[in-house]
Amino acid sequence: MLCCGGAEEENHSGPPANQYTAPPRAGNPYGGGTGGGSERGEPRLSGAIRSGAPQKVLPIETPALSLDELNRLTSNFGTKALIGEGSYGRVFFAKLSDGQSAAIKKLDTSSSPEPDSDFASQLSMVSRLKNEHFVGLLGYCLEANNQILAYEYATMGSLHDILHGRKGVQGAEPGPVLTWHQRVKVAYGAAKGLEFLHEKCHPSIVHRDVRSSNVLLFDDFLAKIADFSLTNQSSDYRS
Repeated sequence: MLCCGGAEEENHSGPPANQYTAPPRAGNPYGGGTGGGSERGEPRLSGAIRSGAPQKVLPIETPALSLDELNRLTSNFGTKALIGEGSYGRVFFAKLSDGQSAAIKKLDTSSSPEPDSDFASQLSMVSRLKNEHFVGLLGYCLEANNQILAYEYATMGSLHDILHGRKGVQGAEPGPVLTWHQRVKVAYGAAKGLEFLHEKCHPSIVHRDVRSSNVLLFDDFLAKIADFSLTNQSSDYRS
C-alpha cells in the first residue's frame, strides 16, 4: 500500500480503526510543502518542487511523541493493542497523555526505507492539512529509525463498516440502517473533506481513491476523509 493509498488492510479484533492516512512515500510531487497559508487562511503547499529548486522544510506542526511513551501506551506494540495491518505496517489503538484516543500507525521501513529528511518534509506538509472533515495527524515519532504516526481515532469506524460490515472480519454484519438525516450528514461531511483537499489546498490535492472505507465516522456521524494518495499528482497543480 502506498503510504497514503487506499489498499485494504486486514483487521484484528478490537476497536475499528483500519483506514488512516499517512504522509506519502518517495515520489511525492509536493515535496516538503513549504508554503504557509493563503490570504484566505488556506493551507498552501509550495510548487517550487516543479522546477527542482531546493526546498526549505518548515517545522512539523504536530508534537513529537517519544518512543518510550508509545511503547508504554501500546504495551510495546503488542497484539492486544493491534487493530489493523497491511503491507505498509501495523495500526495500534492507544490513548495519548491528554486522554485523546488515537490510531498509532507504525510504518514498515524494511522494504523501502525513506531518508529521514524526506520523511520529515512530508510530515511537515501533512501536519498543515487541518480541517474538521479531514482525519488529522496528532503526533509522530522518528526515534531509533522508526516512522510512527498518530492519527485521530474514528469512534464509529468507516462508512463501509456500517453499510457492509467490518472489512476482514468473517461474518461481519452491516450496522443499523441509517436515517435520512444521518445519510445527508455523512454525505455532507465527506463532500466538505474532499472540497478541502481539492479546492482549499494550494496546489490542490486530488484524493484519487474515494470509497466508503475512506470515509471515517466519528461521534454523531461526523464524517471525515482519510487515505488520500499524493503520488502521481504533478498534473493536478493549480497556479
